[in-house]
Amino acid sequence: MDWYMMNCELLATCSALGYLEGDVYHREPDCLESVKDLIRYLRHEDETRDVRQQLGAAQILQNDLLPILVQYPQDKALFDAVIRLMVNLTQPALLCFGKVPSDAASRHYFLQVLSYLQAYKEAFASEKVFVVLSEKLYNLLQLDWEQRQEEDTLLIERILLLVRNVLHVPPDPTEEQQGVDGDASVHDRVLWALHISGMDDLLKFLASAQVEQQWALHVLEIISLMFRDQSPEELAALGQGTAGAEHGEDTRELESLRQRELAEKRARALQRPSRHSRFGGSYVLQGFKSIGDRDVVFHKGLHNLKTYTHDLGKEPQRVPRHRQAAPESEPSRRSARNVRLFLRHFCQDFLEGCYNRLMLLVKDQLVREKAQQHDETYYLWATAFFMAFNRCRGFRPELVSETVGVRAFHFIEQNLTTYYEMALMDKKEATTWARRMHLALKAYQELLRTVQEMDRSPEQAVRDSSQVIKSNIFYLMEYRELFLALFRKFDETKQPRSFLRDLVETAHLFLRMLERFCRGRANLVVQSKRVRRKKKPRAPAPPAPPSAAELEQLWEGLAPQLQACLEGEVPLPEDVVPFDAASETPVEEQRAEALLRIQECLRDSRVPQALRLLRSARDVWPEGDVFGAADAGPPEETQLLREILVAPLPRHAPEEPEEEEEEDEEEEEQTVQVSEKEFNFLDYLKRFACAPVVRALVLLLRGYAQNSPRTNHCAARLLHRLARDLRMEPLLFQLSLFALFHRLLSDPAAAAHQELVALAKFILGKFFALAATNKKAFVELLFWKSPAIVCEMTKGYSSLQEGEGTTRSRVSPWTPQEEQELQELYWKYKEVEGGDIIAAILAHLPPPGRTRRQVVKQLVRMGLASSAKDFQQERKGTRIVLWTQEQEEELTRLFEEFQGSDDVLGNIMKHLTARRSRARVVEKLLGLGLVAERKELFKKRRRKGHGHGPGPGQAAVSVPAVPAQDSSGEDEDSEEEEEEDEDEAEEGPMEEHWVPEEGAGQDLAQHLHQEGLAGPLRWLETCLRRVAGDREEDGVSHPVPLVPLTEENEDAMEDRRFRTLLRQLGLRPPASEQESFWRIPAALTPQQLRRAAASIARHGHDPSGSPQDPPEPPGCPQDPAPAEPLPAGLGSDSESEEPVPVPIPVPSPVQPRTKRRRELASEDEDEDGGSSGTEPAPAAPCSEEDEEDEDPQPRGRRKRIRCLEEEEEEEEEDEG
Repeated sequence: MDWYMMNCELLATCSALGYLEGDVYHREPDCLESVKDLIRYLRHEDETRDVRQQLGAAQILQNDLLPILVQYPQDKALFDAVIRLMVNLTQPALLCFGKVPSDAASRHYFLQVLSYLQAYKEAFASEKVFVVLSEKLYNLLQLDWEQRQEEDTLLIERILLLVRNVLHVPPDPTEEQQGVDGDASVHDRVLWALHISGMDDLLKFLASAQVEQQWALHVLEIISLMFRDQSPEELAALGQGTAGAEHGEDTRELESLRQRELAEKRARALQRPSRHSRFGGSYVLQGFKSIGDRDVVFHKGLHNLKTYTHDLGKEPQRVPRHRQAAPESEPSRRSARNVRLFLRHFCQDFLEGCYNRLMLLVKDQLVREKAQQHDETYYLWATAFFMAFNRCRGFRPELVSETVGVRAFHFIEQNLTTYYEMALMDKKEATTWARRMHLALKAYQELLRTVQEMDRSPEQAVRDSSQVIKSNIFYLMEYRELFLALFRKFDETKQPRSFLRDLVETAHLFLRMLERFCRGRANLVVQSKRVRRKKKPRAPAPPAPPSAAELEQLWEGLAPQLQACLEGEVPLPEDVVPFDAASETPVEEQRAEALLRIQECLRDSRVPQALRLLRSARDVWPEGDVFGAADAGPPEETQLLREILVAPLPRHAPEEPEEEEEEDEEEEEQTVQVSEKEFNFLDYLKRFACAPVVRALVLLLRGYAQNSPRTNHCAARLLHRLARDLRMEPLLFQLSLFALFHRLLSDPAAAAHQELVALAKFILGKFFALAATNKKAFVELLFWKSPAIVCEMTKGYSSLQEGEGTTRSRVSPWTPQEEQELQELYWKYKEVEGGDIIAAILAHLPPPGRTRRQVVKQLVRMGLASSAKDFQQERKGTRIVLWTQEQEEELTRLFEEFQGSDDVLGNIMKHLTARRSRARVVEKLLGLGLVAERKELFKKRRRKGHGHGPGPGQAAVSVPAVPAQDSSGEDEDSEEEEEEDEDEAEEGPMEEHWVPEEGAGQDLAQHLHQEGLAGPLRWLETCLRRVAGDREEDGVSHPVPLVPLTEENEDAMEDRRFRTLLRQLGLRPPASEQESFWRIPAALTPQQLRRAAASIARHGHDPSGSPQDPPEPPGCPQDPAPAEPLPAGLGSDSESEEPVPVPIPVPSPVQPRTKRRRELASEDEDEDGGSSGTEPAPAAPCSEEDEEDEDPQPRGRRKRIRCLEEEEEEEEEDEG
C-alpha cells in the first residue's frame, strides 16, 4: 500500500488544520476539532498502525503541529490538544507494536514507523520548539498546589512525556556511520536546543524541589536518555589539562596502529626477494599431507608459505543464528565538544544538588511498588553513571552517600540475582534479561570502586565506613558466590562481550579487595550456608489390630470400670458430642465414625467417654436402635459395648492430598543451615579453577587488540592467579589458548601487551617442561580441565585411584592376591549367561569391599575388558523413549476406559503393555490432548462411606450398626462406584475392537433369564438385530447407544451381571463423563451382531426345564421369615463352614421408611448386613406400591434372608 495515498477522511482532517505560508502558519477555524479528530483516528488504528504511517508520510508534525505549537501557545485548548497528539505520534515503536515483529510484513511496518520517528526527532532539534515548551512548563511550575488544576498537572506530565519520547528515538545507523566523532548528531542538536531553552534547569528543579516528588521517575528517565551515548570517564576528564592531554588516549591508539603498519611493511619487504622472477617455482611441503597420502605441492612464492592452509578458497561455514554472538547494545560515539561541556556541568550541578534526594525518592517508589515494571533499570543506570563521574571528577563521597552502603549493595545484588534467574527460565527473552543484568553488574562494579576509593580517602571516618561496608559484604555468602554463578552461566549467544568485559573487571576488583581485606586479619570468619535435602518421613503404617485374646483380656480389665460408670460411682463427661458439626459429611452419615470413636475410647481404656458417646449417639440416631433401644438398661449397654470392642470395624485410610505425583521419587524437604566458618582466600580462589571461568577469560582475550589495557590486565591477572597462586598451570594447557598465544607472539604490535606476552611465555614454558615427562600432555590440549585432571597430569594418572595426591581418593590399592582372585572370579562368571558378571564378582570379593565402578576400572586396567561399556548395568525402569502409534492407541483406549474411575493414572499404569514412568505417561496424555491439566489425573478422594460394611476380605463379621434402610443416596452412589471398580478389576479392560466368540454370553444369559430378566434380554436381542439390519442396508457403521426407555430395562442396565453380559457380547461402556449409555461399537459386523443376538435367544429351551416366563418375585418383606434361624448376634457360638455374618439384633418395630426408587441388590449391598461367603445372585425387586405400603422389615435383613435362601438352594443342588 502506498502510504502517500492517504485516506479521504484523514486527508480532509489534515487539510482543515491550516496552511504554512513562509514562516507564518495560518490555522483554519476548525483547527482544534481537526486535532481532536486525529487523536480519535489514532485511537482506532489497526495492528499495522496505518493512521500513524499515513500521518508520518504526510509530515503532519513537521508542517502543521510544530508551527501551531510555536505560533499559538496562548490558545490553551489548542496547545493542550496539540501536545496530546504529538505525545501519541512520538511514542516509541516498541510501545506501538509490543515487541520487534518477527515476520517480514510486520517488521517492515515497524521499520517504517521508526523512520518517521527519526524524522520527528530531527524536526524537534529547534530552539523555538523547546523555548515554547520550557516557558509553558515554567509557568505551570510557578503555580502553587492550591492554584494548580488537574489539567495543569496533566499538561506537565504530557510535556515531560513528549521530551522523553523525542530523546528516546534511536539514531539512524546510516547517519551515524557517515559522521565522525566530534560532529553534532541529531541527538546532540536536540540536547543543545534543550540546553539553550533552559529545559535542563527545569529538570534539575523538578529533581530537587520538595513539592514536585511525583515527577522523580520521569526526570530520571529523561536524564538517562540525555546521557545515552556518553561515557562518565570521558565527561569527567573533559576540560582537565591541556588539549594534548585530552587527546592522549587517541594519540596512543594512533601510535599503536602506526607501529603495526610499519612492522607489517618491514615483514613484507623481507619476504620479497630483491630480484623479481617470473617463475615462482614449485615446492614440496614435507609433513603437510594433501588429499591423498602424498605431501602438498606448493606452486606459489615462499613468502606466501606461512599463510597457506587447506581452507584457502573454501566457502566459510555459515554460523546458525542461535549460535551467533550477541550484538553490542549501542556503539559508543563521541558528541560535539560544546554538548559534552554542557553535560559535564549538568552532571556537576546534579550531583551537588539533586542526586541524593532524587535517588532516595526513586528507590522509595521502587520498594513500595509505585513505579512501573522494570523502572529499576533507570535507578541502576544512574547509580553506575553518576558514581563513576564522581569518582573520576575529584572523589567526594558525600555527594553519592545515598547509594553507598550495605542497603545499596543488597538492592543491586537482589536485582542482579533476579535477572540472572529470569534469564535462565525465560529463554525467549533471555537477551532482554541479559541487558538488565548488565546494568545491574555495572552498578555493582561502581559500588565496589567507590568503596575502594573510600579506602584511599584522607578522612578517617570515610575509611572506617569503608571497612564496615567491606566486612558486611565479605561476610555474606551471596556476595561471594555471585561471580562464580555469573561465570558458570555465561552464554555468548545471549550476553555481549561488553558484559563479559565488565564481569571480568568486577571479579578482578572483588578478588583484589577481598585479598587485601584478609591480609590484615589472622582469622576471618564468614557466613556459610548449606542446603540440606532430607526425605520427608512417610506416614507410619497403621498398627496391626489386636488379636481376639488380647481384646478378651482388655475387656476383663474394663468390666469393673464400666460397672462403676453404670452404677453412677464414676461421673460421665458432659462435653462429648458424637458428631462433627463443622464436617462436610452430613450428620446422618457420621454414625460409622461414632462407632469408631466408641471403639477407640474402649481400646484406650477411656470407659466414661465411651459410655457417654454411646448414649449421646443413641439420642442423635434413634432409628433402627443401632446404638441400643431407647429404654436399654445396663446389661444391654454392657453387651453392646463388648460387641463394639471386638468388632473389626472398617477404618478408612487417611485422605490423600491433591498434589501432583512425583516420578516414583520421594518428596524431599530443603532446609538451609546457616553457620560460620573461618575463611581461607586460597580455598575461595580454587572455586574459580574450573573450565567455565577459563573458557570465558580465553573468549575475552581473543579480542585483546580491541580491549582496553585495563581489560587485558584484569583477564591476565585472573589467569595468573589460577596458574601461579594455585600452582595449576596445566589448567591453562588448552589448544584454543595456545592458538591465542601464537597469534599474540607473532603480532607486530605485541610490545603494547607485555603482560600478556609474559603470561604466554610462562605457560608455554611450563607446558613443554611437563610434556618432557608426560607424553599425553599434547592430547590433553584438546580438552578443558578440572583440578582433578590437573592433579593427574602432574602426579600421574593413577594418583586419584591410589590416593597419592588427593584427599578424595581414599581407596586402598589392589594387591597382587586381590588381582589374582578378581581374575579367577571373572573367568568363573564370564560364561554364565543372563547374569550380571560384576554383581556376581562383588558378592564373592573378600573385604575390603569394592564398588562396582572400582571393579570395572580394575578389569579394564588388567586388560580383561576393552572398556567399561562391556559391563553396562541394566537400568531400572525403562529405556523406551519414543511412543509408537500402537502404544499411543493403547494409551488412548485405556484412558477412555478408566476415565471415570477414581485413580485414572494408576489403572492406566497397571494395564500398559510397555513399562513407562508415571511422568512420561502424564506428559503423553497432555501431548495427546486427552487431559488439559495434570490435576485431572490426581487420585480422587473417595467420600467416606459411613454406611458401608466391611469389604470382601472382612465378610466374616459385619458392622454392628447402620441398617440398610437408613443409607442415603450418596451411600448408594458410592456402592455403585465400588461395584464398577470391582467389575473392572475382575473382568479387566475390554478392547474397543474385541470380537465376541460364537456363543459368548449364552450361559450368563440363561442364568439372567432364570432370575427374571427375560424382558431386558428380549430388548437387548431386538436392539442387536435392528442395528445389524441397519448396518447391512446403509453399509456404514457408527456406534449406537443402548437407551433403556422402560424402568425394567433401566434397572437391568444397573445390574452387575447384566453389564458383564454386555461386555462378553462386545459392547462398550460409557467412555467418559459426557457419555451416559452403553454403546454397540462400530467395529462389530452385522454377522457378529446376529450371532450375539442368537446366543441370547438360545436360553428359550432350558435343559433344566425352567419356565420361559419370568419367575415370580420373592416374597415381600412383610411375609413370614423363612424357617431357617437367623445369624446370631456378636459373640455367638454358632458354627459354620463359611464365616457367617453376626449383626446386632434388630428389634422388630422399625420406623417406616420413605418412598424411594427401587434398586437391584448387588454384591456390595450385603456389606450392610454381612456376606455369606457365596456370591448371591440379584433378585427382582418388589413394586414401589408394595415397598411403600408393606415394608415393616429393613432392607438389609431382606438381603440376609435372600442370601440364606440361595445358600440353602446351592447346598441342596450340591447334595443332589
